[in-house]
Amino acid sequence: MAQNEGKSKRQEFNCCAVMEEAAMRSRERRAKRKQKPMPWIVLKLAVGITIGIVAYTFYVYIGRLCVPMIRKNEGALGGRGTGIAFLVVFCVLGLMMLWAYEKVVMTSPGLARDFVKQAPEPVVNSFVPAWWDSQRDLTGMPYQYTGQGEQPPESTATDLPNGPQTANGHHANGDLQAGMTDAIPAVAQARVAKPNAPVPQENGSARKVPQNTRRVPESPVLRPENRYCWKEGFVKPLRAHHCAACGTCVLRYDHHCPWIGQCVGARNYKFFVIFLEWALLFCSWTFSTLVADQAKSGHVDPEKIVIIVLSAFFVLFTVSLLLSQARLIMLNTTTVESLRGQSVRDREKRVLARMHPWYALGAKRRTRQQWDQEWGRIDYEGNLWWLGSHRANWESVMGTHVWQWFLPIGRSPDDGLSYTPNPRHDPEGRWRPRREWPAELQ
Repeated sequence: MAQNEGKSKRQEFNCCAVMEEAAMRSRERRAKRKQKPMPWIVLKLAVGITIGIVAYTFYVYIGRLCVPMIRKNEGALGGRGTGIAFLVVFCVLGLMMLWAYEKVVMTSPGLARDFVKQAPEPVVNSFVPAWWDSQRDLTGMPYQYTGQGEQPPESTATDLPNGPQTANGHHANGDLQAGMTDAIPAVAQARVAKPNAPVPQENGSARKVPQNTRRVPESPVLRPENRYCWKEGFVKPLRAHHCAACGTCVLRYDHHCPWIGQCVGARNYKFFVIFLEWALLFCSWTFSTLVADQAKSGHVDPEKIVIIVLSAFFVLFTVSLLLSQARLIMLNTTTVESLRGQSVRDREKRVLARMHPWYALGAKRRTRQQWDQEWGRIDYEGNLWWLGSHRANWESVMGTHVWQWFLPIGRSPDDGLSYTPNPRHDPEGRWRPRREWPAELQ
């Protein structure tokens, strides 16, 4: 009986080993697929689907709504004048949307490889800071610096943005995973020093960090070693990131949009926003007029119902996307860059929860005000690319004239290469407290 039990355990062990090996191979295959850019046909598939949906919408709206009114058919929503007016408005909105769509699809976002040359791997300076992990660092401790030859923990060794060195001596580059907006990697887990421990500086001195203060990332994001793309072998321009879906570095990378078949970056960002504006108007007009027609006629037309559902979906989708993109532009940040500020805010919530009970809302508000007084606001003074006002930020992307905000003509004012860092940060991109700002900004 004991022999049978031993045989059963060996079989169970072998079965578990086989399953674990199969799972490991599956993970390796997925990792290899992620390292390769998507095939061209996959990238452009959604473009064909989008054009098909728009063409079907034109067929249904004109053929089943406008034409019956123009012919004065019984049960139509209105007369000939109404039908002509609906047709003109629909065609104007539709053609403007298609014009903007063609512009954003055909305009390259700006590829870094077209503007920078291959370069050897930069020499890593001493004291390269490890990225802090908002899930771990809850105690308000300063961040520990790791030396050039020192190895990071296992959890920080792969796919982390501008993070510490990996096992082969390279910095883990989170840009390699940037392909879809919802697939951006988390920040690295980092080691922390003791409270009030001195933080090493470039000149060899030590800066003692007070305990009751806002903790901000100490990563020098502007250093060449933190901007080096190990995939393409060059130092990326400021604000450029590597897109895993396209397999290349994109200037002022915001996100990869499957609906346009490429990334949204510096040189097509303006046209992407203009497309969203006209798409929202087009879908809203289509939805409202078809709903009015169905409500009056009392007869359910399946094809009109399909367009109503599609237009309602795209109204919700485009309005949420347009509002989020407008907010990012007015803050002069991108979807990827905004994660840094979000990490600071998330961490502050946990620190405040430890400092004050849940009901002490006033105390939490006063603590935040104290931190803002000491450092400035996270999305404004703490933003590495803040230009000083919402208007300046907006015009840097959309242009200085109002007509440039709605017409998809010309070029974007943002070339993806010329950026001036916020003077409230040091030359390597670290946020400084207010007492260290230039005198005119304090």
